[in-house]
Amino acid sequence: MIQPALIKKQRLILFALLVLITITTIIGLGLGYSSLSYDRLLPTFLGQGTFKEEFVLFSVRFPRIIITLLAGMALALSGAILQGITRNDLADPGIIGINSGAGVAIAVFFLFFPIEAGSFVYLLPLVAFIGALITACLIYVFSYNRHTGLQPVRLVLIGVGFSMALSGIMIVLISSAERSKVDFIAKWLAGNIWGTDWPFIWAILPWLAILIPFTLYKANRLNILGLSEPVAIGVGVSIEKERIVLLLTAVALAASAVSVTGGIAFIGLMAPHIAKALVGPRNQLFIPVAILIGGWLLLLADTIGRNVVDPDGIPAGIMVSLIGAPYFMYLLFKK
Repeated sequence: MIQPALIKKQRLILFALLVLITITTIIGLGLGYSSLSYDRLLPTFLGQGTFKEEFVLFSVRFPRIIITLLAGMALALSGAILQGITRNDLADPGIIGINSGAGVAIAVFFLFFPIEAGSFVYLLPLVAFIGALITACLIYVFSYNRHTGLQPVRLVLIGVGFSMALSGIMIVLISSAERSKVDFIAKWLAGNIWGTDWPFIWAILPWLAILIPFTLYKANRLNILGLSEPVAIGVGVSIEKERIVLLLTAVALAASAVSVTGGIAFIGLMAPHIAKALVGPRNQLFIPVAILIGGWLLLLADTIGRNVVDPDGIPAGIMVSLIGAPYFMYLLFKK
């Protein structure tokens, strides 16, 4: 049974995070290459703005902010699941190569298949899922030992190797592509939030609407998988079946996110750790907190990055990496 004091603490933290997200969103709506006065935000939302104000707000800023929030939430939840099923604090879809697998699939699809403008947006998450799934299956097979089961440290090392190899494949693909398509792939590699129109929101939203409740439903199974394998088997959990189902969930979440944001790492690493430090390791408690932290971290990184240097700014993926890489090294030495 979860202590009432912990539940109360979780609710207070969730409320504080919602306030942080709201404040960051308001700041982000006003900042940018075409500035929008803060006293005009509410009138513009109510339909009383000029054409320019409504265009900047509804066609440029607002969809980008929503996409960034949703992608950060998906990456954070994916990282939480991966850390749970591998019992490894260093697991993250960006670090262990899942994002790179999705990126290679998107690049191949973008470069070599005929693309129809209407279906391109909605096919991207599916294409990314296929690439990420193939990568995750290969990593899982190479990390699995018939006698000792899944080896967490080996999984991270093999995942890092796959990530580097897939990055090399991406460079080979770029070298043989035409200039206009190279620009798109280069933006993806840098972690630039490129899917900033409303159709991208409708493309990613169903994945989160299904997979977030499903993961919360499976939270108790994640708690059991975090224990030793003999204990998990003793309470009647089919370890391999649950791992595969949850791995598919993590892959789908990561793929849906990177299909519109590019190669962003470390959100899935940092958000679960921060959440566990705030409310403890129980999945029912820390997963909702991690989801909001992930959304806020990516939103904050993108808001800072796009306003640091005019006119294009610094990609959100680079901003996150500036924070995440030292944190990864700290965890690596700690463990």
